[in-house]
Amino acid sequence: MNILILGSGGREHSLAWAVLQNPKCDRLVVAPGNAGIALIAECAALDILDAGAVVEFVDAEAIDFVIVGPEAPLAAGVADRLRDAGVLVFGPSAAAAQLEASKAFTKSICDAAQAPTAAYGHFTDAAAAKAYVAAQGAPIVVKADGLAAGKGVIIAGTVAEADAAIDDMFGGAFGGAGAEVVIEEFMTGEEASFFVLCDGTDVLPIGTAQDHKRVGAGDTGPNTGGMGAYSPAPVLTDAIAERALDDIIRPTMQEMARRGTPYQGVLYAGLMIENGAPRLVEYNVRFGDPECQVLMMRLGAQALDLMQAAAEGELTRARVNWADDHAMTVVLAANGYPGAYDKGAVIGGLDDLPASSTQMVFHAGTTARDGRITATGGRVLNVTARGASLAEAAGRAYDMVDAIDFPGGFCRRDIGWRALKD
Repeated sequence: MNILILGSGGREHSLAWAVLQNPKCDRLVVAPGNAGIALIAECAALDILDAGAVVEFVDAEAIDFVIVGPEAPLAAGVADRLRDAGVLVFGPSAAAAQLEASKAFTKSICDAAQAPTAAYGHFTDAAAAKAYVAAQGAPIVVKADGLAAGKGVIIAGTVAEADAAIDDMFGGAFGGAGAEVVIEEFMTGEEASFFVLCDGTDVLPIGTAQDHKRVGAGDTGPNTGGMGAYSPAPVLTDAIAERALDDIIRPTMQEMARRGTPYQGVLYAGLMIENGAPRLVEYNVRFGDPECQVLMMRLGAQALDLMQAAAEGELTRARVNWADDHAMTVVLAANGYPGAYDKGAVIGGLDDLPASSTQMVFHAGTTARDGRITATGGRVLNVTARGASLAEAAGRAYDMVDAIDFPGGFCRRDIGWRALKD
């Protein structure tokens, strides 16, 4: 089978790594890829938002299966064009991808499905949004309605902070993503990520994880795209996961099908859990980043079989075989992230690190120049390890972190602190 993965980050590096473990993969191309992906697969210079160009590439290269990594190509309808061309593809239609592309759409689905989530208001002008905040008080959550690369969410501790966030969003700080704003109740509890595969009809849970959005130790400071993750998430017990399936995910899938937009692909439900009860924080229509890295490390070769089953509408025949282990990924980010960050720093020590089923460094924002790896993104490397316990996985991951020579970067030293404390 010839396989194409669309994307260029750590998520796509881990997907490529897992796919390559499966003997049914004859050839793997990643577009556009990065310096780390280029070490294990072919990389192709391709505009992954140009559906026509993607279809032409697939035809010219005899690609059998396309896995769409990031959300932007899905929202742009790339999966639709591939399906129309008769190509097997893993990822939802543009209509179904609204579950991530529009927070107001997701709220309307939750209302119709009676899925528990935060109380909210949806606004198209700043004055009405500020009036709602004044009536509700703080803390409160202000969200850009559209896609903002994981950064369009402001947790405001005061009314003044919420008002400033509203002004920023309507003022264009998040581009078109902030043309509409959703303001939500601040939910308390512990957040976790629940990943399921969907084939338009059936749902198959494939794993849980917890990530660390805040840049600083103890989950402090501004939100980022994610500074690290671990799997499984102890807070998401089997009982709570089943409750989330029954109360949130299956009703959502039924409502999507009722509207004529059945969902196919991976569905990532961010859940807030308090007193054993899950509520939906948000949906994402792709694997989380960096949660994908720990999931792929634990799933390995079977990830390809599961994604293919979802794409072919055969999830009823699929089974997930989990090892009784744990995985952790630590993000090395460029100095200054999540604000303006340094670029071009040379990274050393990578060639001496292990690359195996238990330890891998997935590249997120790197390029190769003159035989050296340099940093090009805010999140640069995902240092990932498995272990019999979370503590063992953490020890292996941080040992690798310490062996990397990256003076232009930093990481959090407390990934997994909640679970390790318990």
